[in-house]
Amino acid sequence: MSMSLSPYLNFAGNGREAMTYYQSVFGGELHLFGFAEYGLDGPADGLMHGNLQVRPGMSISASDAMPGAEQTWGGTRVYCSIFGDDAATMQGWFEALAVDGSIGMPLEKQVWGDLYGLVKDKYGIEWMFNVGAAEGTQQS
Repeated sequence: MSMSLSPYLNFAGNGREAMTYYQSVFGGELHLFGFAEYGLDGPADGLMHGNLQVRPGMSISASDAMPGAEQTWGGTRVYCSIFGDDAATMQGWFEALAVDGSIGMPLEKQVWGDLYGLVKDKYGIEWMFNVGAAEGTQQS
């Protein structure tokens, strides 16, 4: 059985900008659809749905919230977690997300043996990275 989990992010009017930014960090194929394209009520230039397919099993979806909706979000905290064993790729993503953002915990070796770090991007989304050691290799 194959499963995947994809974060669905909600933005307060800058969803297109954020998804384009995430594509610049992760690469992949980006599709953006506005409210107007479907004849729906919503912000004229708002993002009704966006999807970034980074690689098999890894995608990010997003939309802009309806005006005023951010007041009802209630401080929900969501972390996007990325697990893998490609240290170079994940280090690059971590560093790119830190630009104009902030590092909560540097990406470094932890007591469980993996590299782990936490970064908040310039849109306030927090990303957890856990780089597991590939079989037969050591993390430094």
